[in-house]
Amino acid sequence: MLAGGLLSLGSLGLNQIAPQALRLEAAKATTETQVAARPGTAYWSSASFPVENFQAYTSAFGYRQSPYGGEQFHYGLDIAAPQGSYIRNWWEGRVVEVSDDSACGTSIVIESGDWTHIYCHMQGYVTQEGRRRSFVDREGGLHIVEGQDMPAGARIGRVGMTGRTTGPHLHWGLKYQNDWVDPGIILQAMYDDQETASR
Repeated sequence: MLAGGLLSLGSLGLNQIAPQALRLEAAKATTETQVAARPGTAYWSSASFPVENFQAYTSAFGYRQSPYGGEQFHYGLDIAAPQGSYIRNWWEGRVVEVSDDSACGTSIVIESGDWTHIYCHMQGYVTQEGRRRSFVDREGGLHIVEGQDMPAGARIGRVGMTGRTTGPHLHWGLKYQNDWVDPGIILQAMYDDQETASR
């Protein structure tokens, strides 16, 4: 079981997240292989599945037909959950940005060493407090300040419909050493780690 006790991936259809052909075409296969492959270790056991009340993966990483017309590259994984479901921090790190003025809607960016993780379309708003910005979701009991350290599995937001979206979901983006990485590959690596540890 991973941080927050949220990862149970056996029945989630990971092979449907991003088919192999799409992953190879859409992202740098070398980077992804290096990032996901941690043989003989429990590297991913500190990670947390990023959303409670998971329903489905609704849009994979890579090229797709945009719901707004035309083809576009989708730099993340869309994870559907009921509006108001809590979003959890994937990996221990520091909040480097909170924002609510883009297509990403209300969002939080967290850095964890070489990793950057982006959480979009959350409920709540951003406000200025002194020299720092804060994310506030009063109904969800959340108040997060830029510069704040955040443990893995901590609740950092709630699924909403802010920004450019057609339904409630978390858009979860990942970068490793500033290169976009398919979150589906990381979820598969987390699942593989969990399976290995349970043997």
